[in-house]
Amino acid sequence: MTSPIHVDRPPAAGSGPLFNAADWTFPTMQRVFEAIEEIAVGELGLEVFPNQIEIISAEQMLDAYCSIGMPLMYAHWSFGKKFVRDETLYRKGYQALAYEIVINSNPCISYYMEENTMAMQTLVLAHAAFGHNHFYKNNYLFQQWTDPDGILDYLDFAKHYVAECEERHGFGAVESVLDAAHALMNQGMFRYKRPAKLKMGEYERRRRERLQHEARTYSDLWRTVPNASPQGEPTLSEQEARERKRRLRLPEENLLYFLEKTSPVLQDWQRELLRIVRNLAQYFYPQRQTKVMNEGCATFVHYTIVNRLFDKGLISEGALLEILHSHSNVVFQPPFDDPRYGGMNPYALGFAMMQDIERICMAPTPEDREWFPDIAGNGDWCGTLKHVWANYRDESFIRQFLSPNLIRRFKLFVLSDKAADPQYRIEAIHDDEGYRRVRNALADSYDVTAAEPDIQVVDVDLLGNRQLVLRHDARNGVGLGPRSRDQVLAHIRTLWGYDVRLEEPAAEIDEIST
Repeated sequence: MTSPIHVDRPPAAGSGPLFNAADWTFPTMQRVFEAIEEIAVGELGLEVFPNQIEIISAEQMLDAYCSIGMPLMYAHWSFGKKFVRDETLYRKGYQALAYEIVINSNPCISYYMEENTMAMQTLVLAHAAFGHNHFYKNNYLFQQWTDPDGILDYLDFAKHYVAECEERHGFGAVESVLDAAHALMNQGMFRYKRPAKLKMGEYERRRRERLQHEARTYSDLWRTVPNASPQGEPTLSEQEARERKRRLRLPEENLLYFLEKTSPVLQDWQRELLRIVRNLAQYFYPQRQTKVMNEGCATFVHYTIVNRLFDKGLISEGALLEILHSHSNVVFQPPFDDPRYGGMNPYALGFAMMQDIERICMAPTPEDREWFPDIAGNGDWCGTLKHVWANYRDESFIRQFLSPNLIRRFKLFVLSDKAADPQYRIEAIHDDEGYRRVRNALADSYDVTAAEPDIQVVDVDLLGNRQLVLRHDARNGVGLGPRSRDQVLAHIRTLWGYDVRLEEPAAEIDEIST
């Protein structure tokens, strides 16, 4: 069920709440949207994409869940499997559904559950339509690495392309390529080189030009007939092999990109499938780097707006209490010995840090002035937060703004576990040096690049059996798990067509620390 949001002026402050009943209606949502927009844009100065709001059922929300939250997603068996799992847990009461899902697109599309009460619709309107929306539009990672104008067109292209491949080549053939590509999704991104944005207007033209270029250069790249040469000098084939390796630009960290461009066995339609999965992985990469900031920004925005609505008399005390009850559940951080503990809650940490920055700007302590001399007492919490939302990711945000006050409040410390040491060690407590070590340790845990295996293509036997050589550089002495390693290598062999060897220096895997 979908409805556009029309503009009806909200009642003036003091004329009474915008709603009293628990059930929502489209006219009521229109009035609340306008009231929220007046605060978000008019008072806070948030910059947002135009909003497209859709009300969906629980089944439609489950459908969005299973397709990684994207509309127009192509078909794959794993999405159906996840749908059945989530639906079963939801029907039996073991799992709740999100109040909303929001898409980084222009217009910014938000999906809200039809079961939400009007108070909850007020919360999610402020949270998604203005909190997440502002973050998507202004954070530098999303500006540099994603194209909200083109993502929906690209998803539409990908969905129809996969369907055409299934019809032309069979479900099994397409499934085999997508299974392998999905397994390598986290190794299918450029982490340092910014990719070109998806512009569908010229995408088809560039695709045709790319296929023509690959058809012209492919056979020359894999020509392997050896030539004779004087003894002691490189043969002509060896010289050509060196040149081909130079053209392959090894080492290469983006495994999907390398396989798409150089696999000797893939057909054009299979390379296009790899490119689709690779582009989607790249699109989601900024979201993985900003989970704490993104949720913290949206939570802080909805908390600020609903309190402002209450101050203006536009929502009742009962509606505010219902909203704050849900808000408290969202930002709850279980202690480490609680059965519900699953690591740091990004909503709790992000929201607490946003509130802490507001406090430092408006009412700093002597400790705050020592740790944050640039922002302590500047009186501009809103401008400071908008600067932070625009210019940081989780790792740099925590390293820069996690205060001793919050470290004490969350009772954080550093626990060391090294293979060579028979005992755990507390390496940082609540003193000046300990605060810095805690902050750096927590920031390091949000470094997505450091948390994933560093696997690169380092060599290809172009003159012999075409064996692909990969290398894994262990970080902190942590090696690859043998089971997942063998499964992933099997997927790489499927896409490469020949043997694949993984090198993992044993000398680097001798000590484990956390």
